[in-house]
Amino acid sequence: MFIRAGYEIHFQAQMPTAMLALLSVHPSRNKHLSTPQRIRSGPEVPIYDYIDGYGNICSRFTAPAGGVTVSCDFVIEDNGQPDVRAPEGPQASVETYPNEALIYLLGSRYCETDLLMDVAWSKFGHLASARDRVEAIVAFVHDHLRFGYEHARSNKTAWHGYQEREGVCRDFAHLAIALCRCLNIPARYCTGYLGDIQVPADEAPMDFSAWFDVFIQGAWYTYDARHAVPRVGRILMARGRDATDVALTTSFGNAVLKSFFVRAEEVSSPALP
Repeated sequence: MFIRAGYEIHFQAQMPTAMLALLSVHPSRNKHLSTPQRIRSGPEVPIYDYIDGYGNICSRFTAPAGGVTVSCDFVIEDNGQPDVRAPEGPQASVETYPNEALIYLLGSRYCETDLLMDVAWSKFGHLASARDRVEAIVAFVHDHLRFGYEHARSNKTAWHGYQEREGVCRDFAHLAIALCRCLNIPARYCTGYLGDIQVPADEAPMDFSAWFDVFIQGAWYTYDARHAVPRVGRILMARGRDATDVALTTSFGNAVLKSFFVRAEEVSSPALP
């Protein structure tokens, strides 16, 4: 299947403002692109890319006085298969994890394992397998939090979400990640496109989405506490410990978001219209 995806985001700035953006498709998906993917800006400004420590493409540019619009439009091929369920079996011991997975067991800015440790073990510690624990966490978080864009705020953490019982997709992901880490299951935060493909259309304007990966039996598997069902058509953009590492845009000054449009929809052609 083919998916047309992209965005148009406008920032207003009073003076030249340095910015950092993680708005490119993750390098692991580059081979699936059917058309070129390039960030465009208006007015045109130089954009420079580098790869961060988590393997994400980061773009640096300076918004001129008056502001800038960044946009992208591309088509990507997808296998059309839903998220793969993790295998059943006893949970591995921490001693067997590869070094690169250990960072995803630690607490982080938005995932306070110290505050949620007792919650995690009291609710899920009786389950023997890692998959059973993860899927029980997904079901719990899905039911525990009420979704609503009006509940979003930049400083909300997993602990806040647990207490307040409301949030957006990143809050669902943060709480699930923190609970997994408390149970010694490596979990990492992911962000990208997730259109209404093979599911009923959502009437709300589309946004980028957040989900998480867990490391089970030597591989990473995708789970989504916001939707709590395997989904088709995820397009990964970035991943890291939590939203701190994968902020879609960061301004080093006073750049104000004025408009925001995202698309991800199934199309019949591998070419742009």
